[in-house]
Amino acid sequence: MAYVATRGGEKAIEQSERLFREAMGPIDQTRVAQIKQSLPYLIDRVMGEASLYDEDLAALALAQTGGELYEAVLLLRAWRTTQPRLQVAAPVEQDHLFTHRRISAAFKDIPGGQVLGPTLDYAHRILATEVLKGDTYTPDPVDPEPEPAPAYQPAVSTWQAENDLLDLPREDPTTGNDIPDLTREPLLFPAKRAHTLQSLARAETGGVLALGYAAMRGYGQAHPTVNELRLAEAEVVVDHPDGRRFSAGRVKVSQAEVVDKKGEKLGIGYAATFGWNEVKCIAAATLDLNSPGAEKGSATEEEFFLYHTEGVESSGFCIHFKLPHYVTFQSSLDAMRDAKAKQAAEHSETEPAE
Repeated sequence: MAYVATRGGEKAIEQSERLFREAMGPIDQTRVAQIKQSLPYLIDRVMGEASLYDEDLAALALAQTGGELYEAVLLLRAWRTTQPRLQVAAPVEQDHLFTHRRISAAFKDIPGGQVLGPTLDYAHRILATEVLKGDTYTPDPVDPEPEPAPAYQPAVSTWQAENDLLDLPREDPTTGNDIPDLTREPLLFPAKRAHTLQSLARAETGGVLALGYAAMRGYGQAHPTVNELRLAEAEVVVDHPDGRRFSAGRVKVSQAEVVDKKGEKLGIGYAATFGWNEVKCIAAATLDLNSPGAEKGSATEEEFFLYHTEGVESSGFCIHFKLPHYVTFQSSLDAMRDAKAKQAAEHSETEPAE
């Protein structure tokens, strides 16, 4: 068996990248703007997994990588490391979120009411093939609401705690630069609560869905009910050097709480991320709900799902198998040949002479 080394070296590597760039074509501001406008939920996903909120940079990363999500997230994370940390924003409370969508599957009549907001949950999945024939797909306009829902909604879990249905976590007094930061500290186990939530916020959406779905199907010890799902905008409030507190703008966020009966009260799982990504938040909150008491090595054990949903690291480990492994592979072949030679020698020694 022959195993031939790749030849060409530095020039071949440079030309292979040029070949990829040539297929992508020129990139300009118009192209970036089109991606940003036409793929808002993909932009949200990339920003969330990169833990960097910048729609323009996310669109640029997608343009540069041809839509390869792992590469786009890696580009944004790498760029993020070059930027200074100017300020730490004030904590955001649920009832201070500017809410676009907020539903509960646990209770019909929740304080503030159900707000469906933007969703395809109840739509027919029909492909608009007329567009390929030259027609334009124009969505029907939204009817004006005589009494729009309040922009700020109370938290369902607060109402439940007041009715003795669950115990809310103790308020963490840690603020500012004292908050544990996963981008500056290693993930160790048992994980800090802040690191767990930060890991789930940055986790790869497909990986979180796969493991969360496994827990939902019975490979976990708690079956979730969506207590509250919310798509909103969070006010980024920071302190000015002169002492004033002001808003630096809003960022889109998703959050989900799921519950399950545990003893006399409800157990709760939580997840939140940049952008609007409902599926990821529900699946991540399910993993959070299932992690206490999970068996070692199970899909819902914290160490298992936090490590294996880290998209940049896991994709990088998988991709590294494309790199040359000639020496180690040849060593395995040599070991196989030696074993076969020894077996043949032992076989010949045990054969009776004719």
